[in-house]
Amino acid sequence: MERRESSVMKSPSLRLPAPAKLNLTLRITGRRPDGYHDLQTVFQFVDVCDWLEFRADASGEIRLQTSLAGVPAERNLIVRAARLLKEYAGVAAGADIVLEKNLPMGGGLGGGSSNAATTLVALNRLWDLGLDRQTLMNLGLRLGADVPIFVFGQGAWAEGVGERLQVLELAEPWYVIVVPPCHVSTAEIFNAPDLTRDNDPITIADFLAGSHENHCLDAVVRRYPVVGEAMCVLGRYSRDVRLTGTGACVYSVHGSEEEAKAACDDLSRDWVAIVASGRNLSPLYEALNER
Repeated sequence: MERRESSVMKSPSLRLPAPAKLNLTLRITGRRPDGYHDLQTVFQFVDVCDWLEFRADASGEIRLQTSLAGVPAERNLIVRAARLLKEYAGVAAGADIVLEKNLPMGGGLGGGSSNAATTLVALNRLWDLGLDRQTLMNLGLRLGADVPIFVFGQGAWAEGVGERLQVLELAEPWYVIVVPPCHVSTAEIFNAPDLTRDNDPITIADFLAGSHENHCLDAVVRRYPVVGEAMCVLGRYSRDVRLTGTGACVYSVHGSEEEAKAACDDLSRDWVAIVASGRNLSPLYEALNER
């Protein structure tokens, strides 16, 4: 694409959320020749977020002002997303980016992917690129399988590696999310020899009727018993307790804010626990719609 200038001074800065997601089910129905897995999952957002502040400039450089332990800037998905967008659009602009990190790493809440998606959406606006959402989703897929859902921004049924999305109107319950003291590697779980990869697919109707399995659960609990312990503890407060993604975070479903807060207050004596509200529209787009 021909390199071009972008009008970065129209709106030189943005502060936007990068929300967490929960997998309300996660089925593995096959393994592809490229090593990725065919999945069926349901994504819903929650109102727990990282926050990113972007300031566009004419420097041509991408500068992330916040470092994360164990993650060099060159590998950080924020930097990679910004550079990918810059290269794709052929712009001369740059940006300073500050991250307020609230979501746990290795927790299955999609923090890094969400950071990447917010970066693509924010810089598309700040650099005045005018790229449509599908283009940004396609770019996001080059960064990771979970990035497209955060660009898509609506609760969804997902298939493929998680990139084939269909809007799904879901109840928006209250959740209690427990963060066990471990970091689960997605690659480790998906490469686990004891992971069952040929499960039968289901339909959306099956999910809505109560099929909420997470096929990664057994492999995660075998390697990280504290995750199973967290699920047992959560089970004292709710009949509906699930693992999100490949973990480590587990969550319980509650019918009211009061019930969720009471459970969280009790749990917080021994665990890191968070109350969250389900969102069918991503908090990222809620924030943009308010502008």
